[in-house]
Amino acid sequence: MTDDQGAPAAAGRRAGDTTTAMVTALVRLRGALQEARLPLELPGADDQRTARAEMVDQLEDYVIPRLMTLDAPLLAVVGGSTGAGKSTLVNSLVGTRVTIPGVLRPTTRSPVLVHNPADAQWFGQDRLLPELERVDRQTNDPAALQLVPSPVMEPGLAVLDAPDIDSVEEQNRLLAAQLLAAADLWLFVTSAARYADQVPWDFLRKAAERSAAVAIVLDRTPPEAVDTISTHLARMLASRGLKDSPLFVVEEGEVSDMGLLPASSIIEIRQWLSALAQDQEARSAVVQQTLDGAIRTLGRRTHTVADAATEQVDAVRRLREDANDAYDRAVTAVGEASADGTLLRGEVLARWQEFVGTGELLRTLETRVGWIRDRVVNAVKGKPQQAERVTVAVESGLETLILEHAEAAAERAEASWRSTAAGQVLLRDAGEDLGRASRDFRRRAERAVRDWQSDVLEMVRSEGADKRSTARFLAFGVNGLAVALMVVVFAHTGGMLVGAEAGIAGGSAVLGQKLLEAVFGDQAVRSLAERARRQLEASMSDLLDAERRRYTDLLDSLEISPEAPERLRAAARKVDDLRYAATQAHPEEARVSEDGDSAP
Repeated sequence: MTDDQGAPAAAGRRAGDTTTAMVTALVRLRGALQEARLPLELPGADDQRTARAEMVDQLEDYVIPRLMTLDAPLLAVVGGSTGAGKSTLVNSLVGTRVTIPGVLRPTTRSPVLVHNPADAQWFGQDRLLPELERVDRQTNDPAALQLVPSPVMEPGLAVLDAPDIDSVEEQNRLLAAQLLAAADLWLFVTSAARYADQVPWDFLRKAAERSAAVAIVLDRTPPEAVDTISTHLARMLASRGLKDSPLFVVEEGEVSDMGLLPASSIIEIRQWLSALAQDQEARSAVVQQTLDGAIRTLGRRTHTVADAATEQVDAVRRLREDANDAYDRAVTAVGEASADGTLLRGEVLARWQEFVGTGELLRTLETRVGWIRDRVVNAVKGKPQQAERVTVAVESGLETLILEHAEAAAERAEASWRSTAAGQVLLRDAGEDLGRASRDFRRRAERAVRDWQSDVLEMVRSEGADKRSTARFLAFGVNGLAVALMVVVFAHTGGMLVGAEAGIAGGSAVLGQKLLEAVFGDQAVRSLAERARRQLEASMSDLLDAERRRYTDLLDSLEISPEAPERLRAAARKVDDLRYAATQAHPEEARVSEDGDSAP
């Protein structure tokens, strides 16, 4: 191979490598956009959800397929307002009726793509607009794309008739926007009566922002108003960054029985399209201009979506913190109340005193710290049924305690969520009243308390396995010793009660501890109390954590990834880096694309 032959081959390989790298980067960008969920109702979130969907559609419908098939025919999408005469214009360009103008509005039908038969392979299901089913007949299904081969069309050019951009049917409007986003060239049709309407200019502004190739057709223009309106329209185009876009005027006139305009009315448009189709270099320039503009705009818009994704992540974090704070406070409060003697009041205290006969015992205990175990043991008057009454009172007291704090936590979490718009929507759609404890919470609390009491009973039974025949063990029984252990657990931290309550609760706990020490010894009692305490805390924490999950599971179901914003930014940076590298290699093309001033 000579040097002259080798240089183009090397340049071709480099161009291929650049295209492959860009396709890979754009596929990753599409994936990052698809994963970046924006479900929370935050300010501006709806606009960014729309933008995200538009970007994914444009990547799938146009940018990636077009980049992979740069040699495909140029696609000119005919778009415009209701009644502008788009279908009539397409039929007139082809010379026969290939698309049916709507008589009644809104017209719901499939878009129609007219192409030269030799170009048919470029418009298969795996090419541009892959989500639209290919059909060969007129249909009212907007999810289908009617393909019409026509020898009148020049090879290398295809024309697509899109729905009205301002249709009263939302589906039509969305499809029109999708089709225009997939165009290499916009053939934008407006009329003398509606050329200043806002909706068309919103679309044209987007075209200018992304440097899309645009040509304007001013249709149905009274002959006497051609100069005035076309001059005004040209000034409007120039002021909006479209000064180099071709402007064609079609005068108002009769249409044939076939619904076609006179050939003289559209001769300039037909000649311009024909010249474009026959000039490979001109076609490539149009494709490259629109494609580069689309890629540049995608990179820029991605950063805005990433900002919205960051706001979603931050909002979820705040909502999660609010819910966690409410339930963390409840866990702490339950832990303190079940260890500071609070439970050794009322019914629990009364039943315990019945069991140990503590009237005289407590008075003596308060003044004689050196009370010996045997005196305590000998003074206990409890019966098995009295131990059971203490157990029932403990069960009721614990259930009430945990229920009160579960209700308080639910109220606090709901109040904090209700203070934000996003939290209000989540609460509304939750399917249950999250401001109250779960309907089955009381039942679960009862079961948890009973399970803990059974565990305490088993601890005592296991610890006293070799002492069951002793007089002291037999005197109190497993139930009595288990009750004593519960009482010790409930005053595990002592010191938070004051006055008479502190004396009664503290004395009750000391008395229980002395009873246990008389049977098991000091070290064993400390170990038993610590184990029972840990199990109680774990059980109460599990109950409240299950309530907490009603809130946190809602947040998890949103599937908002904390890494999504950075993935978006990284994907956009990669695309921008590849674009920059390409502009360095082809500075003239880059300047035209960035300026957006080139005309097709």
